[in-house]
Amino acid sequence: MNTPCIIWTKGLDACGYGRQQKDGKAQAAHRVAYEEAVGPIPEGLEIDHLCRVRACVNPEHLEPVTHAENVRRAAAARTACRQGHEWNEENTYIWNNTRFCRACNREAQRKRKAARAKAAS
Repeated sequence: MNTPCIIWTKGLDACGYGRQQKDGKAQAAHRVAYEEAVGPIPEGLEIDHLCRVRACVNPEHLEPVTHAENVRRAAAARTACRQGHEWNEENTYIWNNTRFCRACNREAQRKRKAARAKAAS
């Protein structure tokens, strides 16, 4: 991407995507921007933000992909688990093609052990 993001500054939905009225109904601003600049979104595909910025409506940053590819790209772009622990070789393990955080797993095990000890007393 050689161009900066174009950030939608009007209404955003709860997930941070731009929303706009078109043809009398609310639509995703990035989808409208893509369709106006490039053309229709192919059937069965959705728009992926290559820049990972949900409010971006720059058509050069938008690409139609399958839902599975969109999810895969989003997961690969994350650098930390939901609790903020860094995804790195020491803190990450893969099981069934899914990343797991070792720090979160240790904390969950500690809580389960404490709950069992409390229940046994």
